[in-house]
Amino acid sequence: MKQEISHLIESALQALHTQGLLPADIHPSIHIEHTRDKQFGDFACNIAMLLAKPLKKAPRVVAEQIIAHLPPHPLISHVDIAGPGFINFFVKTHGFLAVIQRVLEQKEHYGNSSLGQNESVYLEFVSANPTGPLHVGHGRGAAYGDTLGNLLSSQGYAVHREYYVNDAGRQMAILALSVWLRYLELCDEAFVFPTNAYKGDYVIAIAQQLKETHHNALQRATPDWWQNISPDEGEENGDKDKHVDDLIDAMKKTLGVANYELVFNLALNDVLADIRDDLDGFGVHFDAWFSEKNLLQQGLLQQGIEQLKALGHTYEQDGNLWFKATEFGDEKDRVLVRKNGQPTYFASDVAYHTLKFAKAHRVIDVLGADHHGYAPRVKAMLSALGLDSSRLSVELIQFAVLYRGKERVQMSTRSGSFVTLRALREEVGRDAARFFYVSRRHEQHMDFDLDLAKSKTNDNPVYYIQYAHARICSVFRQLQAQGLVYNEAEGLAHLDILTLDEEKELCESLNRYPALLEQAALQYEPHLIAHFLKTLAAQFHTYYNSHQFLVEDGVLRDARLCLISAVCYVLRHGLTLLGVSYPEVM
Repeated sequence: MKQEISHLIESALQALHTQGLLPADIHPSIHIEHTRDKQFGDFACNIAMLLAKPLKKAPRVVAEQIIAHLPPHPLISHVDIAGPGFINFFVKTHGFLAVIQRVLEQKEHYGNSSLGQNESVYLEFVSANPTGPLHVGHGRGAAYGDTLGNLLSSQGYAVHREYYVNDAGRQMAILALSVWLRYLELCDEAFVFPTNAYKGDYVIAIAQQLKETHHNALQRATPDWWQNISPDEGEENGDKDKHVDDLIDAMKKTLGVANYELVFNLALNDVLADIRDDLDGFGVHFDAWFSEKNLLQQGLLQQGIEQLKALGHTYEQDGNLWFKATEFGDEKDRVLVRKNGQPTYFASDVAYHTLKFAKAHRVIDVLGADHHGYAPRVKAMLSALGLDSSRLSVELIQFAVLYRGKERVQMSTRSGSFVTLRALREEVGRDAARFFYVSRRHEQHMDFDLDLAKSKTNDNPVYYIQYAHARICSVFRQLQAQGLVYNEAEGLAHLDILTLDEEKELCESLNRYPALLEQAALQYEPHLIAHFLKTLAAQFHTYYNSHQFLVEDGVLRDARLCLISAVCYVLRHGLTLLGVSYPEVM
């Protein structure tokens, strides 16, 4: 209906152009909104207020001119002016009812659009370092990114989903060290496990695989290689970072390249396989898993650095190679290459984003809230390379805090004292986990209520929505059990007998759905879908509890069944976008 009203206003403006009442160079954007108070109609437009200044007329005078040139429409009962110049449209009841036929014609495709015009979108999300299992914080980014991908695809965008595997950095070296040290313990070597190493049970499990496969072949006597290692945290002049870095260097020298790579790859592949399996169980799938090592192997990392140097955007200081990020809006300059010759994570960002920009028109990075300084420096780099930084969107995901009753659960990857995404799924189920994760705006803090997520009550929103779908399915089972026949064509031919307030409210929601999806896609806000579904489910439950559907009057029965069938399709569509199932029996 919004689109039809927009066309009416466009026709009125064109008439004003033709009559010379509106200059030809004035083409304001037309925005149609649902009214909050039904006494002011069903839809409102602020076009008159936008035109008042350029026309040098009072908004209400402009509104009167527009209304005078509006073409008649069979679904609009009347149009009036409210407040400073809002144009309000009142829709006839059967105008809202027409949506039922549209939904039943389009079925599971209702709500899809060509808004994106097949524009390419490069969507990166999760991308957790493969140094341990995914925890519940990663789960929120996974649910948001996957739902956003579903949403954008439904609105006509060509979405490529990618997981960036950080397999070339220091954290992976620490994981390899942690596995080898646990392996040495299994070989009865004695030492104090480093403060800065990874301590989870999964590290011990990988070490056991190493022991079972290679027995004692990789054992090295601790006193022989644990020489000249700087003290750990808690010791005199201790530094946990230098301590672990010294151990990594000693490990590489002691094992040699081949054996070090053996340990490194075992750790990487084991953790990565666990992440893939976990995400698969969460309903999250990627088009590609991009290895950071590829940036080095393909020379892309060095290529990006050389390009910045050639453009004069770098300088050397204290042995480090710096990028002049402040010249492009960042708060400080950034190191590209350390004095030891090792590229920084930022250097990898340069190469990776250059690659993404070459493949897609729009790039979306979904990152944790601790990456708040990420967007300015990456956009500075893109600008330095002559790329349009507005094509990049960085969506920050606030961490989810898990509660058991009133007790907050602490999470730490290295200590191993964390709740994994897999454990959460096993406890509350995939549907509840995914729905709860996207039920709030992604940049807002979230407390995850385990007890609520597991409950089978109307207070649990995902249960409440799924129950609405199951109830509709039960109505059609009862129809068959009673030997009755549903005549959809007969129902569609008599939709005008649906005059109840509950029926109009449901139709208004069905009418709003396509526009809501477009808004959610443009703003990257899939939580709007969750809120809509809760409202639609509540409206249906009210209707279900107040009125009978399988009435003796066959015409009324068919009309009501058409309505709830349309509601069923929209519930399915929305739940599918969220990655949540829609059971027929509960």
